Amino acid sequence: FPWILRDYVSETLDLTNPAVFRDLSKPIGVANERHARDVKEKYESFEDPTGTVDKFHYGTHYSNAAGVMHYLIRTEPFTTLHIQLQSGRFDCSDRQFHSVPAAWQARMENPVDVKELIPEFFYFPEFLENQNGFDLGCLQLSNEKVGDVVLPRWARSREDFIRQHRRALESEYVSAHLHEWIDLIFGYKQRGPAAVEALNVFYYCTYEGAVDLDAITDETQRKALEGIISNFGQTPCQL
Repeated sequence: FPWILRDYVSETLDLTNPAVFRDLSKPIGVANERHARDVKEKYESFEDPTGTVDKFHYGTHYSNAAGVMHYLIRTEPFTTLHIQLQSGRFDCSDRQFHSVPAAWQARMENPVDVKELIPEFFYFPEFLENQNGFDLGCLQLSNEKVGDVVLPRWARSREDFIRQHRRALESEYVSAHLHEWIDLIFGYKQRGPAAVEALNVFYYCTYEGAVDLDAITDETQRKALEGIISNFGQTPCQL
């Protein structure tokens, strides 16, 4: 699911104001327009001497298994899967999902972090609460203990956050613009010249049919590629 909003600091959320919404016509990696030049330069200057890897704007993906575990770290079985991924312990507290406003700020400051949202943001308030009392450590700068997810100022509770977030998803503005995001993820801007122009090209392994695993006879090489595809994430089938 897409990031819908960009206002996580106001006391109230005004869904009649277009300024509170993210620009759904742009990939999340360039939701901050200042990143567009860097992302474009990276694409244009990339060259693989082996000729295997095509040019790309982003070396990570908007949806992958690690991203799901990141958001659902407080909810089993994703807690255990996260710990397994991090070699038997929780990841550094500052890298965990500890705050909705901070997660959006990370998208604004870091063009490498291109995670979109997961459906739970629109229906499942429990994932925002540390119900199991996991010791998630403390943030380095503030020494604040990580527990429940910090909500935007306009949300009075986890349930209220989900309610308002769903209202935003179903608002007139999003109804009028959601097709632009669908073009990027599922439609004609997913691949080819339109994707290049939209700054929407991802690592080649993420695309359906980019790698013919059945044609690779070396089992070690095939397993390595399967691991890369699994870790990077997968772009959906193109409509």
